[in-house]
Amino acid sequence: MRDQGKRGDAQATLLQSYVESEEKQQQLYKRTLIVVMMSQIFGGAGLAAGITVGALLARDMLGAESITGIPTALFTLGSAGAALLVGRLSQRYGRRYGLAAGFLAGGLGAVGVVISAVMNSPLLLFVSLFIYGAGSATNLQARYAGSDLAGPARRARAVSMALVSTTFGAVAGPNLVAVMGNLASAIGIPSLAGPFILAAAAYLLAGSVLLILLRPDPLIVAKAILIAKEKNGGLPRNAKGPLPVNKRGIAAGAFVMIMTQFVMTSIMTMTPIHMGHYGHGLKQVGLVIGFHVGAMYLPSLVTGVLVDKIGRAAMAMASAVTLLASGILAAAGPADSMPVLVGALVLLGLGWNFGLISGTAILVDSTSPSTRAKTQGSVDVGIALSGALGGGLSGVIVAGTSYPVLSISGGLLSLLLIPIVIWAGVDSRKTPRRITGMKKKSA
Repeated sequence: MRDQGKRGDAQATLLQSYVESEEKQQQLYKRTLIVVMMSQIFGGAGLAAGITVGALLARDMLGAESITGIPTALFTLGSAGAALLVGRLSQRYGRRYGLAAGFLAGGLGAVGVVISAVMNSPLLLFVSLFIYGAGSATNLQARYAGSDLAGPARRARAVSMALVSTTFGAVAGPNLVAVMGNLASAIGIPSLAGPFILAAAAYLLAGSVLLILLRPDPLIVAKAILIAKEKNGGLPRNAKGPLPVNKRGIAAGAFVMIMTQFVMTSIMTMTPIHMGHYGHGLKQVGLVIGFHVGAMYLPSLVTGVLVDKIGRAAMAMASAVTLLASGILAAAGPADSMPVLVGALVLLGLGWNFGLISGTAILVDSTSPSTRAKTQGSVDVGIALSGALGGGLSGVIVAGTSYPVLSISGGLLSLLLIPIVIWAGVDSRKTPRRITGMKKKSA
């Protein structure tokens, strides 16, 4: 007990040293970004590998194309539950424990997928895909850790730095599909399970990096800074909590991210199946998905600068227009043309990128550290559920109509982003007007 008390005192002293020193806060901010970026490199590989072949693995096991959207629906449903748990864990114990737990769970789910393929067990496959979804949720929630200590004028860039590092793993993952498939076959495992071997290793490594290196915890330090400012009279209180929240901003940020996730997931899920109908092999599927995932993450640094400079609302509207262009190209272009497929999926990833970063910045602007992680986790539940709905409906829609109908419908649906950000009154240049001044004081 005495040793625990000493450790507690030492931790409190360390925390106070960050509260009192802006220089140490800046050092921690930079170190947090580096650690998060390291974990995201591994996390991106784990995410992309499963996306590429999940639908194909289910089709081979069950022999029906109408249910090929179920794997995406399952791991996005799993990510919904994980998003809530990771958000709650992060709010209570800090980003370090919340994010590490999510990635480690995703790694165990990927191991389960490999075992299900060996046993040819659809039930185990579905359960494992559900658990594997924890990695997807955590991969997204890691973007928030970079923004905990960032001021309003650089929040989008902090988010973008976490996302851009995902590119390295996310692009490598799909392009290692054939290699991992050959490796799996060589050791007696079905080839389509090979990418999940990579996913398991990647997620376990990502969780280990965060658990070992993400200290002091950025969210805990941010909350301590807020408490200290309140005690010193630096921030006003209101009847409902330490800082007012912008409810319209939260709603708008959530809607932007939820809608872009729905549109992106529904079209992306059915692209490998659509390609298979026109004679494209696994290598070509991996190439197209690799370009798509690269477009989801690689432009992030530029997107972050644009969101901070020209505004959250403007980039959310740009997301809608880009997703519409993707849907039109996918629907109208020749189905056997690789350049058309690559172009459509690149635009799809880019539109998602614009929406995720602008929506995240709106959400962070509209919350305070005292409730931020919990709110972010709840919003990410909606993101995951929208992905599950998109993935689940996509197979049914294509079976009943066609891939072009799915694509153009998704593009038109994305235009709803424009009236929502106008309704929310999001400041087109920086932060929501209602809390701009207060956030500047707390930066």
